[in-house]
Amino acid sequence: MLDQNVKDQLKTLFAGLKSDIAFRLYATAGDTEMRTFLDELASTSSRLAVEHSATPADAPTFGIIRDGADTGVRFCGIPNGHEFSTLLLAVLNADGQGKNLPDDILAQRIKAIKGPVKLQTFVSLTCTNCPDVAQALNVVALLNPLVENTVTDGGVVSELVKEYNIQSVPAVYADGKLLSVGRSTLGDLIAKLEAACGVEASDADAAPVVREYDAVVLGGGPAGAAAAVYLARKGFSTAVVAKAIGGQVRETMGIENLISVPETTGPRLAADLKAHIGRYPVDIFENRTADSVDISGPQKVLVCGNETFRARALVIATGAGWRKLSVAGEEEHIGHGVAFCTHCDGPFYAGRRVAVVGGGNSGIEAAIDLAGMCPHVDVFEFLDTLKADGVLQEKAKAMANIDIHVSSQVLAIEGDGKNVSGIRVKDRVSGAEEIYPVAGVFVQIGLVPNSSLFKDLLPLTRGGEIIVDGSCRTSVKGVYAAGDVTNVPYKQIIVAMGEGAKAALSVFEDAMRGELG
Repeated sequence: MLDQNVKDQLKTLFAGLKSDIAFRLYATAGDTEMRTFLDELASTSSRLAVEHSATPADAPTFGIIRDGADTGVRFCGIPNGHEFSTLLLAVLNADGQGKNLPDDILAQRIKAIKGPVKLQTFVSLTCTNCPDVAQALNVVALLNPLVENTVTDGGVVSELVKEYNIQSVPAVYADGKLLSVGRSTLGDLIAKLEAACGVEASDADAAPVVREYDAVVLGGGPAGAAAAVYLARKGFSTAVVAKAIGGQVRETMGIENLISVPETTGPRLAADLKAHIGRYPVDIFENRTADSVDISGPQKVLVCGNETFRARALVIATGAGWRKLSVAGEEEHIGHGVAFCTHCDGPFYAGRRVAVVGGGNSGIEAAIDLAGMCPHVDVFEFLDTLKADGVLQEKAKAMANIDIHVSSQVLAIEGDGKNVSGIRVKDRVSGAEEIYPVAGVFVQIGLVPNSSLFKDLLPLTRGGEIIVDGSCRTSVKGVYAAGDVTNVPYKQIIVAMGEGAKAALSVFEDAMRGELG
């Protein structure tokens, strides 16, 4: 199952293991393939072994055992595809290795989560968002002995998928109750677990941490990464505070317009951004959500839980998130017929008619992707023409199972709260309304700026964008903004990078003039 080249790479990867790691295979019918997989994996290191348990499992399942102790990390189904990296990282994490291990603040929060709690993380082996969630919850299980996490390939437990009515992955269940659906960061998941399970009091609760820098960058997407690199190169002590390095880019698969990089993917670009920042003395604080901000004085103050960040300059690069339709039936069907990522959720609708709302690049790309697995795709665009690049439009029009409807206003999502049955659309020219019988609706209508933290502190456009001048300065001295959160036109990766660099250079210029606190 593992070719020799992969085995050779694994021998190198596992050469530094310090713990004895066993893969405990639970008893189940039809586990021969998994036995072979685990035997081959274990053959790559003398520190790895396979052991067999008489405890029954409904589907081929194994757990990770460290020095004879159960880590609480399990896999149901062979973790191939994108989840192979999740397995390898789980082994390294169990040994205390891996760059994804959280810092002390997050580790304390994880250990304080009340248990016991059994998590089941449903994934698709083709899903690019699933590994982040699976890996994050594996870390939670490794650090908190009262938490167990089973990374479950939905393809091997089809009856359970039907029982839970799972139509979107990653889907996380805590003791059989839905905890999270879709992409989430470790910080998001910790917060959800804290809310669902409660927390034990700890010394960390009474020990606030204050961190001081010359400059703090809020946000880790292309704009934030560029700002951090430029600030560090100019000699500023710099921190990046973000949910995740890469931001919205992580949800984009094909990127072919980043000049000098003919082709890449969002996850790969996010990794490259983090590696580039890592070349400089920049402190990265991922999995943080800003609770409050004070920009009234010369020192800008950002509060994230019990951490306070203080700096003379604040660069806001919080980007944007998926825009919703805000129509009847949408909210209650998210994860149950309404989705935002075709790469993750498209396979759930194979063989069924679906709709895509939005005629920009992302909408037409989604339609083309879905047309390869669905018998019919309807695309609805509010304007009277599509906004997508011509090459994409031509490709979509050449596909017989894609129908494009312009001048179309979506009025409602029809369904029973568990499944979508249709989408109600109004023809803006004739005024006629029609319900199209679709099983899934993929929303691709652009982004909404993540600026709510600053709505009463800085001037915003009607659409919520932070208003900046040509040098990325806001109306408040010492506060700068860059990227998709601002009113700069053209929400593109390369534009955001340039704006981030521009913001950092403005910080430098203002510091040279003595205009910072």
